[in-house]
Amino acid sequence: MSARISIHTLRQMKSKGERFACLTAYDAMQASVISTAGVECMLVGDSLGMVIQGHESTLPVSIADMTYHTACVARGNRGSLLIADMPFLSYADATEAVRNAKSLMQAGAHMVKLEGGAWLASIVQILRQNGVPACLHLGLTPQSVNVFGGYRVQGRGDAAGQRLLEDIQELEAAGAELFVLECVPQQLAARVTQATSVPVIGIGAGPATDGQVLVFYDMLGLNVDKPPRFIKNFLSDGRSIADACQAFAHDVRHGLFPAPEHCFD
Repeated sequence: MSARISIHTLRQMKSKGERFACLTAYDAMQASVISTAGVECMLVGDSLGMVIQGHESTLPVSIADMTYHTACVARGNRGSLLIADMPFLSYADATEAVRNAKSLMQAGAHMVKLEGGAWLASIVQILRQNGVPACLHLGLTPQSVNVFGGYRVQGRGDAAGQRLLEDIQELEAAGAELFVLECVPQQLAARVTQATSVPVIGIGAGPATDGQVLVFYDMLGLNVDKPPRFIKNFLSDGRSIADACQAFAHDVRHGLFPAPEHCFD
């Protein structure tokens, strides 16, 4: 990657209608391969609780886990924007949010990601005041799996869709720098993306978002136990892992991924 990607870079890409790619990363080698392939963003996801640690959900992941893996990824990064997840109950109040965000930023993150809606607006403001950019994850938020009663599509119906739009508007006003929409109807994701000046990354949210993210192992086709609908295996056709990363980024930028079969209505 010729120059480091920043939040400003993503805003410029959105204004030009250019799509960008994001993959999760958990160690230095993955980070080097992904960023060298030109993938604009890397997410150190609390998904590591499932794909690295073998848990059934992301809930057992600690801030110490996230700080360790963020530091590993930062050492291998070659220019991608590096986002780190704030794990379950690590931002329940402002004091805790600032302390835990400090740990991730000092480990090498460029911004932190929190799961939730408008109720996080005050936390976003406080983080911003302390020099911490925030990415907000809405729709299907895995840390709330027990509230949702499982991993289900969110935002269906006029009322739910309107709530999501209002959450986005309030979080943008609070200073959110990036959004992730997971498992929402593609028409709603398109409305949200058009309604905000903040870049929007989708996963199971259709092709109209500004960027797309997949879990690294899902992108390689390693999720063989009932893989989610929004996954595509980019390691097929005899590609290397580096080639798969490049193919993913290419297909995102050219609107080839996600295809209709990866979307929800």
